[in-house]
Amino acid sequence: MNIPLAPVASVAFLVVLALTGCSAPATQDAAPSTGTEVEVKVPEDGAPAGETFTGGVLTTVDAKIAITDQRVIQVGEVGNEYGDVPVLAIWYETTNLGTSDRDISPMEFIYMFEAFQDNDPDRENTLEVAGLPDDAFLETQTENIKAGGTLANAIAYELDDTTTPVELVAGGFGDEIGRMAFNLNQG
Repeated sequence: MNIPLAPVASVAFLVVLALTGCSAPATQDAAPSTGTEVEVKVPEDGAPAGETFTGGVLTTVDAKIAITDQRVIQVGEVGNEYGDVPVLAIWYETTNLGTSDRDISPMEFIYMFEAFQDNDPDRENTLEVAGLPDDAFLETQTENIKAGGTLANAIAYELDDTTTPVELVAGGFGDEIGRMAFNLNQG
């Protein structure tokens, strides 16, 4: 199944900026911990030239995004204090490869990924971006990364349930680069 990626980056960016103000101060409990199984899938028709998404690392012409950790955060837990549903939180690092003059920030993740939970027989179920799950990144999530530099960040997606796997699809503006599945194991 080839899921088209809509160019909704600017709307998602505004949603994330609006939601980041809702986070509580950082605590020592905010450290990520692995709680999901991950399975990487390569698209059948191949990725756009020069772009790959393997082993949790997306490489494009301008940037590299490496997923470093993920876990489900229940309502009320650190990182999801104000949410109404559990979230899948993903920690990652963004590197500016220095190949262009384009601004690269940790928010590049929103432009390059969409998350889906295939639990509806009639529609593609795109997950909504939730509030920032780790307050350690409140000040740096929108900063420009210097050529050759790397910044860490986190993102969270609102889950519809905690049993259906989440597919994270890498690509930009409709071109799928690859995907990986997160088996939530929260049944």
